[in-house]
Amino acid sequence: MKVLVTGAAGFIGRAVCEKLLDQGGVSLTGVDNLNDYYAVSLKHARLATLTGREGFVFHKLDLADWEALDVLFAEGGFDYVIHLAAQAGVRYSIQNPHVYAQSNLLGMTNMLEACRRHPVRHLVYASSSSVYGKNAKVPFSEDDRVDEPVSFYAATKKANEVMAHSYAHLYRLPVTGLRFFTVYGPWGRPDMAPWLFTEAILKGDTIKVFNHGKMQRDFTYIDDIVEGVLRVMTHIPADMGQKPPYALFNIGNHNPAQLMDFIAATEAACGREAVKSYHPMQDGDVPVTYADTARLRAAVGFSPDTPLAEGMQRFVDWYRDYHQC
Repeated sequence: MKVLVTGAAGFIGRAVCEKLLDQGGVSLTGVDNLNDYYAVSLKHARLATLTGREGFVFHKLDLADWEALDVLFAEGGFDYVIHLAAQAGVRYSIQNPHVYAQSNLLGMTNMLEACRRHPVRHLVYASSSSVYGKNAKVPFSEDDRVDEPVSFYAATKKANEVMAHSYAHLYRLPVTGLRFFTVYGPWGRPDMAPWLFTEAILKGDTIKVFNHGKMQRDFTYIDDIVEGVLRVMTHIPADMGQKPPYALFNIGNHNPAQLMDFIAATEAACGREAVKSYHPMQDGDVPVTYADTARLRAAVGFSPDTPLAEGMQRFVDWYRDYHQC
């Protein structure tokens, strides 16, 4: 089985690669452009956990480079593609929209075209819970309207979904989109709340609590995300003629936590109390995320369920080890 994972030096990409290699019987190619949105040293450290393992090959490659991507696919003969590479971050997209257009729109276009020209059994790609915007109906269902994004990042992810559907319709390319909900855990991103809060609490610095703490997030542990991704990879949507081979799933913990409860779990894991300052809601942010995972469970017999306190303890333990603190 030949698998391509894009964003292999990223948080989710590294974890997916590790699990695939642990399972064995795979020829795994990882690609990443190693951009400097956050510390490249962390990306290299993630890659170091994969480098040298049997069956793994890494290529530094920007998916906006069509010629290089076309060669990679021509030589790779991939059975499955797990497309996780993207420019992440809601608030950063407000300041730097062109980066998102390059990575998330052009990158996705090239990925779809590569899978069309060099046919694969299944393309699985990362979408985001951010597409739901300020949806007032909870839990969020895959059938809800998602045409009113509140950030440009969310807009690019919604665009990815309709782009993928068009290729499934036009070329009968089997494609599945996964709407991830607030992923956290070891090797996580330093721009996200688990890292930011843990770092501040351990240093005795002040944490910023937005919307005065009146927010909920469906925090989803990384191991659950990986389990969902790999189960979906081999669950190939059928071509039903009038209905293209396209599927879309939420992957979330279906149990949103109040922001103040998340802070309490982080304090408990760190063994000390946070110094807090309260602020209004940030542009592009939303008050709640809450995944309806019934469709995922019906399709692959699984939905995430790791308790927040347990997941945050694992993250803080990893953070202390990584930083030797």
